[in-house]
Amino acid sequence: MKPKFGIVVFPGSNCDHDAYYSVKKILGFEAEFLWHKEKDLKGSDVVILPGGFSYGDYLRTGAIARFSPIMDTVHKFAQNGGVVIGICNGFQILLELGLLPGVMLKNESLKFVCKDVYLKVENKENIFTKSLEKNILKIPVAHGDGNYFADEQTLKELERNHQILFRYASENGKIDPNANPNGSLMNIAGIMNKKKNVLGLMPHPERCCDPILGNTDGALIFQSAAENIFN
Repeated sequence: MKPKFGIVVFPGSNCDHDAYYSVKKILGFEAEFLWHKEKDLKGSDVVILPGGFSYGDYLRTGAIARFSPIMDTVHKFAQNGGVVIGICNGFQILLELGLLPGVMLKNESLKFVCKDVYLKVENKENIFTKSLEKNILKIPVAHGDGNYFADEQTLKELERNHQILFRYASENGKIDPNANPNGSLMNIAGIMNKKKNVLGLMPHPERCCDPILGNTDGALIFQSAAENIFN
């Protein structure tokens, strides 16, 4: 049985079609756009909050999008065990919504960063990485507010509960400050909630799924979630 992906569309989303194309056209899963003013997830098994600049990122990233009508439904869906993936701006929205802990600050460089980075997979006891046969992924980032911050207690809880899924690393997997594109604490690139059904990550896996691009590491995350969601 194949899962259905629902991709939420906010005013200002610019990676919604990338996510739709990757999961439907490249990976062959059922997929449907979900308009932010609707409350029906239309039978989605996985909800993707895509990257972009929802509501122009006014106030701060994700601050307005978290009040969209559909987000009440997404919140209940996640609390009931539904799988949610927040990518870049989607990650920022999950933080604002309180489904994931912490906040996003401006990149340490105060510059927009757009490049390929390497991610070290820190945990494979979850649906998002359970099927991965590799521990280092090459995924692009594109953000100006990707500097993950949380207080010391929250960081300790994330480590204790194995909620840190991805860290920025060198090509050989070394957790190195030089591999950190934005200044995120502990090189954090992606985290999960305690139930491990909600994932937020700053890199864009949807941008590296098509073989024509020469890199399909992003597809591995979607495939793993699809393969393990009903197990």
